[in-house]
Amino acid sequence: MKINSREFLTVSNLLSLLRLLLAIPLWLLFDEFKSDSAVKYWLFALCLFAAITDILDGYLARKLNQVTEAGKIIDPLADKIAMAVVVIRLAMFGELPTYYLGLIIGRDLLIFLGGIYVTSKIGKVLPSNILGKAAVFIIGIVVLLTLLQIEKSSMIYSLFYYFSIAMIILSFIAYVVRAIEYLNRKKSV
Repeated sequence: MKINSREFLTVSNLLSLLRLLLAIPLWLLFDEFKSDSAVKYWLFALCLFAAITDILDGYLARKLNQVTEAGKIIDPLADKIAMAVVVIRLAMFGELPTYYLGLIIGRDLLIFLGGIYVTSKIGKVLPSNILGKAAVFIIGIVVLLTLLQIEKSSMIYSLFYYFSIAMIILSFIAYVVRAIEYLNRKKSV
């Protein structure tokens, strides 16, 4: 797999890089999470902005025919890092349980390491799958509801929270199955 340096300079990849850089202000803003109620709205706005850039970069990559190997790496990496920063900080403040943090980080770490292995074997980066994107979307809703201080015992919060756990597990299984399929295909060639 070879990545051309010009691949980085597409509109969609620049949006992904912007989302990656958002991890810094997100982390820093959490320093005032408990002491300044306005910070929660800034965090909410930045998380919403990150979600919009995620949707937009995928759309533009396809629309402008800018799907690149670099983008297949940068986009999910930006998603994972930005999401990890927010989930870690929320867990640090007791707003999310540590097992939830462990599920998200564990899934992402295993997918990342598995992706490196599969790429080394088949010579190309596998793009994100629909279940993975759906899982990140649902986790994002849980994060936004948490930032808005929606009561955790409410039906809406519980629904998204438990659905996100199911999606974390299902998307991981889907990534494993797809990786095995690609590796088996490579062996049979």
